[in-house]
Amino acid sequence: MKYIFFLVILVQPILGNCQSSSPTSKRLVWSDEFNVNGLPDNQKWGYEEGKIRNNEAQYYTRDRPENARIEGGNLIITAIKEEFKGGQYTSASINTKGKYEFTKGRIEVSAKLPHGRGVWPAIWTLGTNKSLGGWPACGEIDIMEFVGYEPDIVYANVHTKDYNHTKGTGRGGSLNYKNPWEDFHIYAVEWFDDRMDFYFDNQMYYSCVRKGEGIGEWPFGEPQYLLINLAIGGAWGGKKGIDDSIFPVEYRIDYVRIYTF
Repeated sequence: MKYIFFLVILVQPILGNCQSSSPTSKRLVWSDEFNVNGLPDNQKWGYEEGKIRNNEAQYYTRDRPENARIEGGNLIITAIKEEFKGGQYTSASINTKGKYEFTKGRIEVSAKLPHGRGVWPAIWTLGTNKSLGGWPACGEIDIMEFVGYEPDIVYANVHTKDYNHTKGTGRGGSLNYKNPWEDFHIYAVEWFDDRMDFYFDNQMYYSCVRKGEGIGEWPFGEPQYLLINLAIGGAWGGKKGIDDSIFPVEYRIDYVRIYTF
């Protein structure tokens, strides 16, 4: 999403009930367990600020506990209907840009999703290599996306210069699960040289396989950084409007863990 106007249009079929094939030798290299109350740890997280992309309705705030705080062992991102700096909603988007960047491995997040028409939470990564020319050439890995008007579906997507929705060549998959927002679930990607496998709890539901067509198809030899955000409305999340009766709405993260193989 570099000031990305991104929307999933093409998805590939679910892979059935494939079970986890995680390497047994993975090693934890970075994590946040969110055990210290207050603002997110500024040694690990930075913020996006403002109205950023996709015609979304929220204003992302910085260092504002009303929108992002750690409490009771969770990171809580809260979207609020309120007037703020010209916007009608506030929320938060935190990221590890310049603080922790990674190439390959397993990225795993335990999260309890918000729900209601208009919410668009995500767990995703962006490439750091500016020489590639920004989005989508830098690469984007959407570990989890959820739109409130489709309350029983979670999505995974991979965007690159040659394969993205603006060209009608988007690569991605989805999983049907009744009310995923009722409980915490583990959203993960296992990133290898030749593929990316996406998981909901222990179920792999999509694999993006490297085609060997060059950097326009696979820019993922370069580091990425992690983002966690709660958008409101926008090009995808707002397709069926926004239900103002749901606010304030919370997106809870129990932990983030990154492993190397």
